[in-house]
Amino acid sequence: MMNILIVDDQKNIRDGLQAMLHQFPMQMDHIFCAANGIEALQILRTQSIQLVITDIRMPDMDGLTLMGQTKEERISVDYLIISGYSDFAYAQKAIALGAKGYLLKPVKREDLQSAVEHVMQEVRTRQALSQNMKHLSRRARETDLKELRMFMQGAASDEAWIQQTEQHHSELWRNYRLCLLREDLLINKPGAVSSHSMESIAYEIYGKGGCVCLQYRPQLILAVDASISTEALPAMLKEKQMGAIMVMTDPQQGLAGLPNSYEQVMELYHHSYLFPDRHCLLPAHIAGLEQQWELPHEEIYMLFHLIGTQNSGKMTEGISRLFHKDVLQRYHIRYTQQLCRAMVQMLEEYERVIRPYMGEEALDMECLRNLFDYPGIRDYIQALQQQMLRLNQFYYEFKCSYRNTQDLNEAIRYIHENYHKPLDLAMVSNHVSLNYAYFSNLFKKNIGKGFAEYLRDVRLDKARKLLAETEHKIIEVSAMVGYESYKSFTRAFREVMGMQPTEYRQRMRRRPGEKKSRDTAL
Repeated sequence: MMNILIVDDQKNIRDGLQAMLHQFPMQMDHIFCAANGIEALQILRTQSIQLVITDIRMPDMDGLTLMGQTKEERISVDYLIISGYSDFAYAQKAIALGAKGYLLKPVKREDLQSAVEHVMQEVRTRQALSQNMKHLSRRARETDLKELRMFMQGAASDEAWIQQTEQHHSELWRNYRLCLLREDLLINKPGAVSSHSMESIAYEIYGKGGCVCLQYRPQLILAVDASISTEALPAMLKEKQMGAIMVMTDPQQGLAGLPNSYEQVMELYHHSYLFPDRHCLLPAHIAGLEQQWELPHEEIYMLFHLIGTQNSGKMTEGISRLFHKDVLQRYHIRYTQQLCRAMVQMLEEYERVIRPYMGEEALDMECLRNLFDYPGIRDYIQALQQQMLRLNQFYYEFKCSYRNTQDLNEAIRYIHENYHKPLDLAMVSNHVSLNYAYFSNLFKKNIGKGFAEYLRDVRLDKARKLLAETEHKIIEVSAMVGYESYKSFTRAFREVMGMQPTEYRQRMRRRPGEKKSRDTAL
């Protein structure tokens, strides 16, 4: 039996998911509903919930925050994430917090059913493992596992400890392989496989005496009986529909060789990024990879020469050529790592140039530092492409802004030199060779006022100076600043200054006399 909590701020979606769950041929005890993360958290604190199906974006408390809060409060519950936003960043955060699946709206009935069944199977597997291991002392087991894992990773140990530890699984350590398994994490994949589920399958194949778990995270690492076919475990995982990336070392004899096997299994794991379609990667698969190469620096430079243009399609094609699987699969994984570093270095150099003009915007270089932070190389290439396209947009906008600034400066200069002539927006836009509508929007966006208003203010500023400093008649002043009629000039002057031109002139003429009177009084 299982209690399920549905969290979504839209009632129709909650009702729809609840209706679908009731139609599935599986045993469920109770289905709870909540409109946001705060309501959901209250239910999780008071009810025994095994599975939460939650939207990511919700008011008050979103799905990711809810996941983080339950993790902080150590509330043991599995999550399925449902969202209308096809964004890898959300999926990555959800997976990092332990989500068992990521489904996109509108949710398909079969995807939801498959995801829920996967979680129910995992719950049952965990319960079975818990019962099987109940008679063991957990504290002692964890201590032994920690020491064994530290030795595997290179910590020094004496001969006596090695001999004593070998006795715990003497048959296994005579002939074993290291096997590394990692969940095949994909966006919109209904149900993710846990380390406990994969470990349970391994015990079915190798038995208790032929399998030892050395590490759960970040990847599951097992020592398994080397006499059993390397095809047995991947075949069983496929039969159980458990997607996993898997590598196996050559056979090893004796616990003393465990550190060397660990180095080999990690090298195989890194190479698994080059061969995502292989269900199990073995040392023979990478034996012929070339160990010497030269990075395609000229191609990289040509690719970055496209930065700041409208050739985003060519940029995408260039990235695909550089990271084409036929190229990467020729060389040791170090080639791919060096290629990634070269791309990041070029990104940093280009960003450094434009950094002063980016304001608070920035590229996320840290997300590109380590290829192995991603579920697969395709995900890394996608993230790299996103950052390059962002940089391209920054450069393009900067270049447009620079050109626009020059055009606007020329337009303003032209206005100030020709304000006394018949002048309109079309004449000025033609002068700077810009489209009428584009220039109008550009002018208002950057100057803060429309062209007509700006021209009026320039003309009236000149008029005020003429009224205060010359003896020209009002009608003459109006013509001198570009107004075709006396009436339109006085109307514009009155709207801006709140008085007639004659009144303005009188006030300006009166000021020197007033000052003289005050000086005499003093």
